[in-house]
Amino acid sequence: MNAKETDGRAGVAVVTGAGSGIGRAVTRELLGAGWSVALAGRRAAALEETAGSSGRDGGRALVIPTDVSRPGDVEALFAATVGRFGRVDLLFNNAGTFGPGGVPVEDLPYEAWRHVVDTNLNGAFLCAQAAYRQMKEQAPQGGRIINNGSVSAHVPRPRSVAYTATKHALTGLTKSLSLDGRPYGIAVGQIDIGNAATDMTERMRTGALQANGEVAPEPVMDVADVARTVRHMAELPLEANVQFATVLATAMPYVGRG
Repeated sequence: MNAKETDGRAGVAVVTGAGSGIGRAVTRELLGAGWSVALAGRRAAALEETAGSSGRDGGRALVIPTDVSRPGDVEALFAATVGRFGRVDLLFNNAGTFGPGGVPVEDLPYEAWRHVVDTNLNGAFLCAQAAYRQMKEQAPQGGRIINNGSVSAHVPRPRSVAYTATKHALTGLTKSLSLDGRPYGIAVGQIDIGNAATDMTERMRTGALQANGEVAPEPVMDVADVARTVRHMAELPLEANVQFATVLATAMPYVGRG
């Protein structure tokens, strides 16, 4: 498992936020395709459930409880991954939180703002930095980072200032990492996801606040379609990169949002 694969076959991945939702779907997709995966998240039991038998049977799933906002946790995550599998070929930077929904900007507590920033932005930076250091020094050199940007990296929902600000910032992080990674064979891209059916988006089926002040149900898509897209991006040769991909429920109010 220490050899890097460069022809579209499976390698070693780190997936953050692997205990639920998109992270769980992507982890299972990668394990099913033969990848070795380090599962990171705050809840050990949820990570174990994600790993299931598909990864455990072949020893390809490594559960590492991690708070991505803590530098020490992130350092331990990558040390454990390299200790088990020898290298890192992919980071899916997925861990995130929406924070308190529906709170007007003037009423948003600073602590809530800080929690969203620490998780969505600082956590993404810390994991990318650790992955970058490993990918730069390993042999063969290189790897891929995919950041989960969300369609909120383009357009906001009402009363979502913390989440939207961090997702816009992730676009800048993606671009900068992509540029700086070129000399070392580190490809960096971003997937912007809209209304994948997860626990986080369950409320959209019954009603979500719209820009005009109305509450209306929104269509969702199967999260497995997101997972397949991430896998496609991950399995490209490092000479090719999907810089930005937007995957969303076809009829969601995105293009006309606002």
